[in-house]
Amino acid sequence: MKLFLDANVIFTAAYSAQGLSRAMFRLAAAGKCALCTSAFAHEEAVRNLQKKAPEKGAVLIMLMQQVDILPEPHPQWVIRAARLPLAEKDAPVLAAAIQGKVDIFVTGDRRDFGHLFGQVLEGVKIVTPADALAAIGS
Repeated sequence: MKLFLDANVIFTAAYSAQGLSRAMFRLAAAGKCALCTSAFAHEEAVRNLQKKAPEKGAVLIMLMQQVDILPEPHPQWVIRAARLPLAEKDAPVLAAAIQGKVDIFVTGDRRDFGHLFGQVLEGVKIVTPADALAAIGS
């Protein structure tokens, strides 16, 4: 199962060794899923971590060794994602997941993605970290 991690999931996994976000990395290390993200989402996680917990930078670097960076999406996918509706900053992230043909898009961002939780868009299911772990079978 291929999981796309939104920036907030990556940030949370680096910030705390406990919790649902880090559990996905443990499951990936055990071969139960594959993790990916976009350069855009990765950069957002790095920026936020540098602002809020710069001492966790080495943890982020270590965790990202398990994460494939997908190519940036074609503009057609960004336009389609923006119509959902999504904030301008979020459309390229979801578009990268759709173009990358992932199984699950994982985000803790209820404000911007909450209206899409549980939906399947172009074959990609949008879920919370808790729902992603349930889908993996942890």
